[in-house]
Amino acid sequence: MAARKSNADGITRAKLAELLNEDLAREYQAIIAYVVYSQVLKGAEYMSIADQLEMHAKQELEHALIISRQIDYLGKMPTVTPKPVRVSSKPKEMLRFDLANENETIRNYRERVRQCEQLGEFAMAEQIRGILVNEQDHQIDLATALGQDPPDLTKQR
Repeated sequence: MAARKSNADGITRAKLAELLNEDLAREYQAIIAYVVYSQVLKGAEYMSIADQLEMHAKQELEHALIISRQIDYLGKMPTVTPKPVRVSSKPKEMLRFDLANENETIRNYRERVRQCEQLGEFAMAEQIRGILVNEQDHQIDLATALGQDPPDLTKQR
């Protein structure tokens, strides 16, 4: 039988915790970005998305709590450091930054689900699937605000 070549091959609980800590840092980044962006977007055309970003910030906090719990369950300490937050004086640029971050988050969480299942951590995989639903909604909201279709991430990477 041929060896599987997926990125999930050879995943350990320690490696999964390390990867989840990277995801947690990205959740912190999203919280900060959504808090700031929701308050600084100006103009009638951005009022609706600004309200959505405020809601996204609350959801990202919930995601951070879930991911932190999973890291602790795996016996590791959750990180306290966010990934860097990009800012701009241009509203569309801020929304593009958010969309790029959501795309990366979705790719990572899809991989995390596979890795959890490979380790037999099916409940953890379900927790991450729940987060993935929110992240894809965020992606749709941001793409719509930018007048774009959400990207097909199954064809990228």
